[in-house]
Amino acid sequence: MGKVISGKIFVVDDNIDTDQIIPAEYLTLVPSKPDEYEKLGSYAMIGLPDRYGKFIEPGEQKTQYSIIIAGENFGCGSSREHAPIALGAAGVEAVVALSYARIFFRNCSATGELYPIESVDRLCDLFATGQEVTIDFTAERIINHTLDRTCSLKPLGEVEPVIDAGGLFDYARQTGMIAAR
Repeated sequence: MGKVISGKIFVVDDNIDTDQIIPAEYLTLVPSKPDEYEKLGSYAMIGLPDRYGKFIEPGEQKTQYSIIIAGENFGCGSSREHAPIALGAAGVEAVVALSYARIFFRNCSATGELYPIESVDRLCDLFATGQEVTIDFTAERIINHTLDRTCSLKPLGEVEPVIDAGGLFDYARQTGMIAAR
Protein backbone atom coordinates (compact mmCIF):
# COMPACT_ATOMS: atom_id res chain seq x y z
CA MET A 1 0.00 0.00 0.00
CA GLY A 2 1.29 3.47 -0.90
CA LYS A 3 1.17 6.74 0.94
CA VAL A 4 -2.15 7.69 2.55
CA ILE A 5 -3.48 10.54 4.65
CA SER A 6 -6.60 10.00 6.73
CA GLY A 7 -8.63 12.30 8.93
CA LYS A 8 -11.48 14.73 9.32
CA ILE A 9 -12.14 17.32 6.64
CA PHE A 10 -12.91 21.03 6.79
CA VAL A 11 -14.91 22.17 3.76
CA VAL A 12 -14.81 25.62 2.14
CA ASP A 13 -15.88 26.80 -1.30
CA ASP A 14 -14.32 29.02 -4.00
CA ASN A 15 -11.76 31.82 -3.86
CA ILE A 16 -10.42 31.29 -0.35
CA ASP A 17 -7.69 33.89 -0.32
CA THR A 18 -4.48 34.20 1.64
CA ASP A 19 -6.00 36.92 3.86
CA GLN A 20 -8.62 34.40 4.96
CA ILE A 21 -5.98 31.70 5.44
CA ILE A 22 -3.70 33.98 7.52
CA PRO A 23 -4.53 37.70 7.86
CA ALA A 24 -1.72 40.21 7.27
CA GLU A 25 -1.55 41.21 10.94
CA TYR A 26 0.04 37.83 11.74
CA LEU A 27 2.78 38.03 9.11
CA THR A 28 5.21 39.45 11.66
CA LEU A 29 5.49 35.95 13.14
CA VAL A 30 8.68 34.23 12.00
CA PRO A 31 7.99 30.60 11.03
CA SER A 32 11.63 29.56 11.53
CA LYS A 33 11.25 30.20 15.27
CA PRO A 34 9.45 27.15 16.76
CA ASP A 35 7.24 29.11 19.18
CA GLU A 36 6.24 31.58 16.46
CA TYR A 37 5.60 28.72 14.01
CA GLU A 38 3.13 27.22 16.51
CA LYS A 39 1.53 30.62 17.11
CA LEU A 40 1.16 31.18 13.35
CA GLY A 41 -0.66 27.85 13.07
CA SER A 42 -3.07 28.85 15.83
CA TYR A 43 -4.28 31.71 13.61
CA ALA A 44 -4.82 29.61 10.45
CA MET A 45 -8.15 30.26 8.69
CA ILE A 46 -9.06 32.92 11.24
CA GLY A 47 -10.08 35.26 8.41
CA LEU A 48 -12.87 32.99 7.13
CA PRO A 49 -16.49 34.14 7.28
CA ASP A 50 -18.43 32.76 10.28
CA ARG A 51 -20.58 30.55 8.02
CA TYR A 52 -17.73 28.01 7.82
CA GLY A 53 -17.55 27.48 11.58
CA LYS A 54 -14.38 27.27 13.62
CA PHE A 55 -11.29 25.79 12.00
CA ILE A 56 -9.48 25.79 15.35
CA GLU A 57 -11.55 25.55 18.51
CA PRO A 58 -11.11 28.33 21.11
CA GLY A 59 -8.26 27.54 23.47
CA GLU A 60 -6.67 25.05 21.04
CA GLN A 61 -3.40 25.51 19.15
CA LYS A 62 -4.11 22.95 16.40
CA THR A 63 -7.07 22.04 14.24
CA GLN A 64 -8.88 18.71 14.37
CA TYR A 65 -9.02 18.75 10.56
CA SER A 66 -6.01 17.27 8.77
CA ILE A 67 -7.51 17.82 5.31
CA ILE A 68 -9.18 20.85 3.74
CA ILE A 69 -11.64 20.37 0.88
CA ALA A 70 -12.10 23.43 -1.34
CA GLY A 71 -13.59 24.65 -4.59
CA GLU A 72 -11.80 26.71 -7.22
CA ASN A 73 -8.88 29.12 -6.87
CA PHE A 74 -7.80 28.14 -3.34
CA GLY A 75 -5.00 30.36 -2.02
CA CYS A 76 -5.64 33.33 -4.29
CA GLY A 77 -4.56 36.81 -3.25
CA SER A 78 -1.06 37.65 -2.15
CA SER A 79 2.07 35.58 -2.64
CA ARG A 80 2.70 35.10 1.09
CA GLU A 81 4.47 31.87 1.98
CA HIS A 82 2.89 32.19 5.42
CA ALA A 83 -0.40 30.77 4.04
CA PRO A 84 0.68 27.14 3.52
CA ILE A 85 3.03 27.41 6.51
CA ALA A 86 0.16 28.48 8.79
CA LEU A 87 -1.97 25.57 7.57
CA GLY A 88 0.86 23.10 8.09
CA ALA A 89 1.60 24.50 11.54
CA ALA A 90 -2.09 24.09 12.40
CA GLY A 91 -1.91 20.38 11.55
CA VAL A 92 -3.19 20.31 7.97
CA GLU A 93 -1.50 17.69 5.81
CA ALA A 94 -3.33 18.25 2.51
CA VAL A 95 -5.72 20.53 0.69
CA VAL A 96 -7.90 18.95 -1.98
CA ALA A 97 -9.32 21.62 -4.29
CA LEU A 98 -10.75 21.90 -7.77
CA SER A 99 -8.00 24.43 -8.58
CA TYR A 100 -5.35 26.58 -6.90
CA ALA A 101 -3.86 29.99 -7.31
CA ARG A 102 -0.56 29.17 -8.95
CA ILE A 103 1.56 30.95 -6.32
CA PHE A 104 -0.13 29.09 -3.45
CA PHE A 105 0.48 25.76 -5.18
CA ARG A 106 4.12 26.69 -5.69
CA ASN A 107 4.51 27.86 -2.10
CA CYS A 108 3.18 24.49 -0.90
CA SER A 109 5.95 22.67 -2.72
CA ALA A 110 8.64 25.23 -1.86
CA THR A 111 7.88 25.05 1.87
CA GLY A 112 6.97 21.34 1.96
CA GLU A 113 4.20 22.10 4.44
CA LEU A 114 1.26 20.34 2.78
CA TYR A 115 0.09 18.56 -0.34
CA PRO A 116 -2.01 20.67 -2.76
CA ILE A 117 -4.03 17.98 -4.53
CA GLU A 118 -6.45 18.75 -7.35
CA SER A 119 -9.77 16.95 -7.44
CA VAL A 120 -11.55 15.82 -10.57
CA ASP A 121 -15.01 16.51 -9.10
CA ARG A 122 -16.24 19.53 -7.14
CA LEU A 123 -15.90 17.86 -3.73
CA CYS A 124 -16.87 20.95 -1.72
CA ASP A 125 -20.43 20.41 -2.96
CA LEU A 126 -20.39 16.68 -2.15
CA PHE A 127 -18.57 16.52 1.21
CA ALA A 128 -19.25 18.22 4.57
CA THR A 129 -17.04 19.42 7.39
CA GLY A 130 -16.30 16.71 9.95
CA GLN A 131 -16.58 13.75 7.61
CA GLU A 132 -13.80 11.15 7.67
CA VAL A 133 -11.74 10.61 4.52
CA THR A 134 -8.63 8.87 3.28
CA ILE A 135 -6.44 10.18 0.48
CA ASP A 136 -4.69 7.35 -1.36
CA PHE A 137 -1.79 8.86 -3.31
CA THR A 138 -0.97 5.69 -5.26
CA ALA A 139 -4.54 5.09 -6.43
CA GLU A 140 -5.12 8.87 -6.90
CA ARG A 141 -8.41 8.82 -5.05
CA ILE A 142 -10.13 10.16 -1.98
CA ILE A 143 -12.45 7.90 -0.03
CA ASN A 144 -15.18 9.52 2.03
CA HIS A 145 -15.85 6.91 4.70
CA THR A 146 -18.85 8.81 6.06
CA LEU A 147 -20.62 8.76 2.67
CA ASP A 148 -19.04 5.49 1.45
CA ARG A 149 -18.01 7.34 -1.70
CA THR A 150 -14.77 7.33 -3.69
CA CYS A 151 -13.70 10.17 -6.01
CA SER A 152 -10.74 10.58 -8.34
CA LEU A 153 -7.83 12.94 -7.77
CA LYS A 154 -5.31 14.31 -10.23
CA PRO A 155 -1.71 13.18 -9.84
CA LEU A 156 0.63 15.53 -7.95
CA GLY A 157 3.39 14.87 -10.43
CA GLU A 158 6.88 16.26 -9.91
CA VAL A 159 5.99 18.28 -6.80
CA GLU A 160 5.22 15.18 -4.72
CA PRO A 161 8.85 14.21 -4.02
CA VAL A 162 9.68 17.85 -3.23
CA ILE A 163 6.93 17.98 -0.59
CA ASP A 164 7.89 14.51 0.66
CA ALA A 165 11.42 15.83 1.22
CA GLY A 166 10.17 18.77 3.29
CA GLY A 167 10.43 21.51 0.68
CA LEU A 168 12.58 22.78 -2.15
CA PHE A 169 15.84 23.22 -0.26
CA ASP A 170 15.59 19.88 1.53
CA TYR A 171 14.82 18.19 -1.80
CA ALA A 172 17.82 19.88 -3.43
CA ARG A 173 20.05 18.69 -0.58
CA GLN A 174 18.68 15.13 -0.69
CA THR A 175 19.18 14.86 -4.43
CA GLY A 176 22.64 16.42 -4.42
CA MET A 177 21.66 19.60 -6.24
CA ILE A 178 23.13 21.63 -3.39
CA ALA A 179 25.55 20.66 -0.64
CA ALA A 180 24.14 19.13 2.53
CA ARG A 181 24.39 21.26 5.65
